[in-house]
Amino acid sequence: MLDILGRTHDHLSANDIFVALHPSYPHLGLTTVYRTLDLLANLDLVIRFDFGDGRSRFELAEKVKGDRHHHHLICTGCRKIIDYRDFHDKEMELIEATQKKLARRYRFKISNHLMQFFGLCEQCAKRK
Repeated sequence: MLDILGRTHDHLSANDIFVALHPSYPHLGLTTVYRTLDLLANLDLVIRFDFGDGRSRFELAEKVKGDRHHHHLICTGCRKIIDYRDFHDKEMELIEATQKKLARRYRFKISNHLMQFFGLCEQCAKRK
């Protein structure tokens, strides 16, 4: 499962992973895939996302894949998911300042964050 998640930039569901594994592991059950993904998420090896489509999606944790931190833009029209990595200095300053203020205000040690922006991609916006 980690290998499959490591070879894609897509955000795969448990069913997507099951389908990808099935040719090599025909006796593997979907329940085993769900249980293993739960375990991997609890071990902070994968991250579970809810993009509003009723299915959990997964990707390797940044510490596993050595990737830079990123946020997600989710199209509510076609369900396209865009990884947003090219932060500008002002954006980084705003995020860091927000984290510092929240940590101070609530006496909370922030170790990570997830940001998801929902809206319409360029193609869906043109159609509306």
